[in-house]
Amino acid sequence: MFMKHVLSLMLVASGVMLGASAVTPSLAADAAAPARPKVDAAKGDQLFNNGDASRNIIACASCHGPGGNSAAAANPKLAGQHPEYIYKQLTNFQVQQGAKTADRPSPVMSALAAPLTEEDKRNIAAYLGAQTLKPAVAKNKDTVELGQRIYRGGVAAKGVPACASCHGANGAGIPSQYPHIGGQFPEYTEAQLVAFRSGARHNNAPMATIAGRLSDAEIKAVSDYVAGLR
Repeated sequence: MFMKHVLSLMLVASGVMLGASAVTPSLAADAAAPARPKVDAAKGDQLFNNGDASRNIIACASCHGPGGNSAAAANPKLAGQHPEYIYKQLTNFQVQQGAKTADRPSPVMSALAAPLTEEDKRNIAAYLGAQTLKPAVAKNKDTVELGQRIYRGGVAAKGVPACASCHGANGAGIPSQYPHIGGQFPEYTEAQLVAFRSGARHNNAPMATIAGRLSDAEIKAVSDYVAGLR
């Protein structure tokens, strides 16, 4: 009986030690992981529409319009965009520590995004995601059939998948994965596809591959079609 009691105590003790060894690393990892700042869309509103002169942050609205509804085709509409996508692009515009260039080089945007903190980027992204998009419109009736065919069915002969398979039937995309592109300026969408094709924009390998298989006419047609999606 005495030996059984001793063995029982040893098993209990070993179990406690094993449990401690299993729990301790987890607790250490949790303690080491930096806490993500709480997202504050109100602060994002202030930065986007007013900037912060004390930190050399220029109001994003000066180019992208109040609430992210740009009036100029050279500057994309950002209202209603998925916050995760906005955050990623702002990060890609920044030159990261140890890197020589940004993942998405842009003389203008790299300079504007440089002073933004992690908290700033998430706040701006949250603000834009809550805004209502005032969509652009398709302009070319002659290419709508081609654009629709590419968007809905791709170009099988070239190995181009349907745009809708990732960006959705109405161009709304999927949060954390694919951006909302419906209602975007056709000129802007066209410029981005051309940039992906040429390698000037290289922060999305699948898009570079897809755009590389499209002709000028196909890019122009699908870009115009996307502008009309709702």
